[in-house]
Amino acid sequence: MIDWTKVKTLRDEVGEEDFAEVVEIFLEEVAEMIDRLHVSPAPETLGADLHALKGSALNLGLTPFANMCQSGETRAAQGRAEEIAVIPILDCYEESRLVLLAGLENGLGR
Repeated sequence: MIDWTKVKTLRDEVGEEDFAEVVEIFLEEVAEMIDRLHVSPAPETLGADLHALKGSALNLGLTPFANMCQSGETRAAQGRAEEIAVIPILDCYEESRLVLLAGLENGLGR
C-alpha cells in the first residue's frame, strides 16, 4: 500500500527534521481536498482535484491511492466525470493515511 522506498527517498532529500513537516503539510492539504470531495464533488473540478491528490500521493509513496486518482483524472479528462466512484478513492486515501502514519511511527521508510 505504501512505497517505503519512495518515503525513504523523500526523507533523504528533505532531511530528517523537515520530513515531519512535509508529512504534516501533505496531510493538511490533502484533508482539505478530501473533505471537499466528501461534501460535494463537483464534476467540473473533479479531474483537477484528483490530479492534485495524485501528485501529493506519489510524493509520499501512496501508490494505490495515486493510481485510483489517475484513473479518475483520466475519466474526467474524457468527459466522463459522472462515472468516477469517489467513495472508493476516499476510502483508499483513509486506509493509506493510516498505514503511512503507523509505518512512520514504527520506523518504516528510514
